[in-house]
Amino acid sequence: MEKSIGVAVVGLSNMGRLHIQGIQAHPHAHLAAVCDTDDERLQACAKDYNAPLAVKDYKELLNRPEIDAVVLVVPDGLHLEMTEAFLRAGKDVLCEKPMALNMEDCQKMLTAEKETGRKLMIGQVCRCTPAFVMAKKMIEAGRIGELFFVESEYAHNYEKSRGMNDWRVVPERHGFIGGGCHAVDLLRWIAGNPTEVFAYANHKCLTDWPADDCAVALYQFPNNVSGKVFVSIGCFRNYTMRSVFYGTKGTIICDNTSPTLTLFEAGLPDVDGKRSYTIPQELPVEINNHNITEEIAVFIDALLAGGDMPISALEGASTVAVCCATVEASQKHQLVQIRYPE
Repeated sequence: MEKSIGVAVVGLSNMGRLHIQGIQAHPHAHLAAVCDTDDERLQACAKDYNAPLAVKDYKELLNRPEIDAVVLVVPDGLHLEMTEAFLRAGKDVLCEKPMALNMEDCQKMLTAEKETGRKLMIGQVCRCTPAFVMAKKMIEAGRIGELFFVESEYAHNYEKSRGMNDWRVVPERHGFIGGGCHAVDLLRWIAGNPTEVFAYANHKCLTDWPADDCAVALYQFPNNVSGKVFVSIGCFRNYTMRSVFYGTKGTIICDNTSPTLTLFEAGLPDVDGKRSYTIPQELPVEINNHNITEEIAVFIDALLAGGDMPISALEGASTVAVCCATVEASQKHQLVQIRYPE
């Protein structure tokens, strides 16, 4: 009989609950414990999901032998402390994005992973989003030729999403790191590691927040591919991560909130006098902008297989490196070379 991975979830927000549902949906994983500092939320979640153990202090989970792995759905500023503690206690960890808010913390997490031999995965969930997965496969298959420009945006309104005890409203949590890491990681996943960045930022919507709420960045990607990321955490519109990939033989337009992916292709027969590359092909795609069930599945499957994490700690740290360089570029008003961890 194949082993069942006992998983604890720390942080029981709506996202935490989605992780629990992903654990319970996996045939070779089970919920071993839940943890949250809010007692009301803790008890409600324990009841709803029949958790065998519910604690307010995560340290009570460190030495529990029935816990093989831990999912951290906690404020970004707690990622380093909890990740280090669980790795050194012999637990594998899935830590939600961003890995951390600065490279110093990322490096300490990488060191803890290396020294303990445990596994650390970062929850960059766009790599599990159906539309983006489809786009990547089409690009790798050469469907739109060679990439020459890529862009993505993270447009969201955080006005009523300050987080419990305002954990999002701190100077070090720049919107480009906390939310924009989704768009940055998506482009890195598809186009590779950018080498340099120039950026502008402003602060006109969430004026009572301590960091800029809008930024636009230009990147140089490998193979002379240009790129752009736009981030706003105060804009007045529906949430979107609309992304566009331009190639020498076509274009892909996709989102994590749309039921179709739009493809323009050169070289197909013209229709009614219209050039083939002007005719949009609307390809159906599942809407699942936070595909946590798949994120949990690839984490558990990697643990069972004993292989590398599909979204490794190094990948998570590299995305933070790009985000931090972008903030630096916007503050210094100069081109910044991106330095990656090793």
